Amino acid sequence: MKMKTVVTAVAAFASLSMLAPAAGAVGVAVPPDPAPGGPQRPYEPDVEATRNIDTLSVTATRGAGRSVTIAFDRRSRAETGDVPAAARRFVFLFDRSVSFNPEAFPTCARTVIEQKGVAACPAGSRIGGGRGEFPSGEPQEVHAFNTRIGRSPGVLVVMPASGVILEQTLERVASPYRKDYRWALDEIVPPTSVPPQERVGTTRFQLSFGATRRHHGRTVGFAETTARTGGDLRFGLWTEFVTGQVLLPTARTPLAAGTEGGQ
Repeated sequence: MKMKTVVTAVAAFASLSMLAPAAGAVGVAVPPDPAPGGPQRPYEPDVEATRNIDTLSVTATRGAGRSVTIAFDRRSRAETGDVPAAARRFVFLFDRSVSFNPEAFPTCARTVIEQKGVAACPAGSRIGGGRGEFPSGEPQEVHAFNTRIGRSPGVLVVMPASGVILEQTLERVASPYRKDYRWALDEIVPPTSVPPQERVGTTRFQLSFGATRRHHGRTVGFAETTARTGGDLRFGLWTEFVTGQVLLPTARTPLAAGTEGGQ
């Protein structure tokens, strides 16, 4: 993977909210890196493979107090109709009204999951989950746990059936994304012994962030929002593939009312 670079030519990328899933196509500006200051993925050269077409839908549901559950639903297919190229990196982008409270939740260390499995994580450390689907049609359950990655707050995305553990770091977005977003969860998919062109990409990936608990006498959410119910929220999912293609599908969704209550 190329090292993360900050693109300062804002004029070439003037309207993030108008970018469609075809953002990697010829003649369309490549979306710059939203979180260039985070961990760096080991370099890996681009490979020849299919171009992908991604779409994104997101729901945001209010819980107790200011808590919110945000559920991303990404679908990916190959432009040629074959198996989609695998991803190198995902950056989940959250509306400016959204904030996070990782310090209010227990953490689960990666070593705990590697040695004992997800059942050994402390109660209250799971802050989300979902499922992944592959071209074979086989779905896998996904768990998301609050964690620390070095000195930074983060999330562990775990697929127990395949032994996959992916690390997400919580980072402030860079310009020109600050107009629509404030926080990003930056997920690196590390290289493996499988050649990049032979890695299998997911055809669908659903992942939610949102849990509540009592902390210092009040109910807090892992994710919270200052938006009013019915208000319009913006989300995005910046993705880089092993081919070097970069896509940024975006979604706008109203904040839905939900059933109040803690986890």
